[in-house]
Amino acid sequence: MAADLLLRARRAVVGGRETAAAVRVRGGQILAVEPLDTDPAGADVVDLAADEVLLPGLVDTHVHVNEPGRTDWEGFATATRAAAAGGVTTLLDMPLNSVPPTTTRAALDTKRAVAGGQAYVDVGFWGGAVPGNLADLEPLHTAGVFGFKCFLLPSGVDEFPELDDAGLAAVLEETARLDALLIAHAEDAALVTEAAGRGYRGFLDSRPPAAETTAIERLVAAAERAGARAHVVHLSAADALPVIRRARADGVRLTVETCPHYLTLCAEEVPDGRTEFKCCPPIRDAANRDLLWDALADGTIDAVVSDHSPCVPELKRFETGDFGEAWGGIAGLQLGLPAVWTEARRRGHTLVDVVRWMAEGPADLVGLARKGRIEAGADADLCAFAPDDAFEVDPARLWHKNPVTAYAGRTLSGTVRRTWLRGAPVDPSGPPTGRLLTRGES
Repeated sequence: MAADLLLRARRAVVGGRETAAAVRVRGGQILAVEPLDTDPAGADVVDLAADEVLLPGLVDTHVHVNEPGRTDWEGFATATRAAAAGGVTTLLDMPLNSVPPTTTRAALDTKRAVAGGQAYVDVGFWGGAVPGNLADLEPLHTAGVFGFKCFLLPSGVDEFPELDDAGLAAVLEETARLDALLIAHAEDAALVTEAAGRGYRGFLDSRPPAAETTAIERLVAAAERAGARAHVVHLSAADALPVIRRARADGVRLTVETCPHYLTLCAEEVPDGRTEFKCCPPIRDAANRDLLWDALADGTIDAVVSDHSPCVPELKRFETGDFGEAWGGIAGLQLGLPAVWTEARRRGHTLVDVVRWMAEGPADLVGLARKGRIEAGADADLCAFAPDDAFEVDPARLWHKNPVTAYAGRTLSGTVRRTWLRGAPVDPSGPPTGRLLTRGES
């Protein structure tokens, strides 16, 4: 079979198992997956090192790129370089914290114009559902957004307000009509209090698990009434898991994601004043973390995505360490794979599991059938991952625009050595080759 490229790996994650494989690529797609000793038949051959595993490129459906408007926080060039360095070959950009937010067709066009020519990986876009833009949802849907993001409490930026119960119901009626996905930041404002000072415990107590559980109950009830699809973003509170399981048993079309920081960090290890650990909802205790891992193992949680939410260093208020004043968000796009793998391996999970959570699961969530897997017909988005290669996180060596991360100084296992986008190596110093995606294509 004629091909442009043949990648040979003693270890590869293919079809839900780890096996030796030769992956034949032509025209940017996987032509076939064959035995390791297959005849190259004239293709250029790349042999992975003995300590490397060939993985499908990860799919990260929760990234705040922030461009335009807050490009000093992050931007398409830096975010997509960071993604490629972390083995992520497809990302979906959140509709906030850019200015304008992606709540109209015109704003989507603006964002696509800015992103074009800067993307080192493939990029798709979420639309936003806010008060007053109900009529904008269908044009955004027609233009190819992957669904709509809403908040059930203030978002932290004035240009992206939250939906009240009536607004949520109206949006879900519309997304049900469109068969579009609504994804929700689910915390209840009535149960969230103001935090102040350097103490992490005070901040944690200000956003209790009940705030998530109550908001998820509201979302489930509204989605069930509308017959709509709903998705809970960045679940941190394990107390909400029974609500999620019950909703699914009742036939509600509900999916759930969590994030690497909730799976690898814990409240007991967050020092006072270290605001790089602030995110909303918060990093909770180790017992809660264990329950999230159990929910991943049993399939209650569908995907693990970064919620990469960076900002300029001064907004983290490092000079005071005040958790009430600091911007909430974890910068971790480049580090998600090694962070999750480090903890997953310790708990007896395999790279097959990690691929299911971080590649296949997110791709399936948004309908990207040619992403997140190594199989004939899929895009040849791949990475060479050295699972035993440990390193200490140095923020200054990350591709993120600002050298701030909660993983600073941590030793992680697993290095992404090479990334391919549609069969071509991603070169962060070369021209960007990423494409802008629309719903229903990859």
